[in-house]
Amino acid sequence: MALKFNVFHLFSKLKVLVFVTLVLMVLWTAFSYFVDSKQELSKTKSMVEVFRKVTSLMDSQKEAKIESIPVVNSFQGPCPALSPYLRGASKLIFKPSITLEEVQKENPQVAQGRYHPTECSALQHVAILIPHRNREKHLLYLLEHLHPFLQRQQLDYGIYVIHQAGSTKFNRAKLLNVGYLEALKEANWDCFIFHDVDLVPENDFNIYMCDTQPKHLVVGRNNTGYRLRYRGYFGGVTALTRDQFSKVNGFSNNYWGWGAEDDDLRIRVEMQKMKVVRPSADVGRYTMIFHNRDRGNEENQERLKLLRQVSRTWKTDGLNSCSYKLLSVEHNPLYINITVDFSVQPKVS
Repeated sequence: MALKFNVFHLFSKLKVLVFVTLVLMVLWTAFSYFVDSKQELSKTKSMVEVFRKVTSLMDSQKEAKIESIPVVNSFQGPCPALSPYLRGASKLIFKPSITLEEVQKENPQVAQGRYHPTECSALQHVAILIPHRNREKHLLYLLEHLHPFLQRQQLDYGIYVIHQAGSTKFNRAKLLNVGYLEALKEANWDCFIFHDVDLVPENDFNIYMCDTQPKHLVVGRNNTGYRLRYRGYFGGVTALTRDQFSKVNGFSNNYWGWGAEDDDLRIRVEMQKMKVVRPSADVGRYTMIFHNRDRGNEENQERLKLLRQVSRTWKTDGLNSCSYKLLSVEHNPLYINITVDFSVQPKVS
């Protein structure tokens, strides 16, 4: 009886021991799993944090690169055909006290006479050619209004002022030929605007870009009641592509003094079966700055005779025969100044 009791008692202790062992094993397994899981979780969190830091670093480096790389128009979309910055007609004010320095401050994005939009890629590269002599005030007024006018049109442009030195009679047409030839030495311009210094555009919907045909932009001006001066008028401000201007051999070089060189160009255009196009009358409006006739720019008494000869002379009188003495090319902040002297014949090398 005592033996049975001892065996039973021993067996009970064994069961308890086995149970306790099993419980301890379960607890140890659970504890190990918990520790391992915590470590894995810690590792995962650590990896996520590292990934976050690396990503953040990469983003910051990417932003730094974007900020450090200048905007290149070739990677941008083209500018719209009609700029969103256009204002339409505006009343022009010519302040008597305006200075060149003030105009420069108003156009901080213009450098060495050049400008291009930063928000898009301009549809055309346009060279503005302005013949000049003894018209400093007129030039200042034109630059004051023309720079913001062209910038609102989102043009990639350069302004060239072609100054005639010396005492020879003024030759507007030859100066424009010089401007064309010299401008092409600097850049591959698409379009050329031949622009009188005393005409200021009033409406920025008058787009300074070339068309499929030669374009005349001065439909009317204040001193003619904003009407075309006469039928066939092709003077003041005209726009021709490089191909169009080359096809007519440019302007004649033989119009010394005032008058008819623009009619000569129109005849050349018509002879090449091209048609002059114009903006609408309410858009192609200009203010002409009043001035007296300059000394050295007297009326050309030979102009009608020269006009009658265009059909015979245009192939040999123009771009291919434009001789001049280049005195200097200066890149000023607001324009490129080209100075030539027609009284001194260039030496043949």
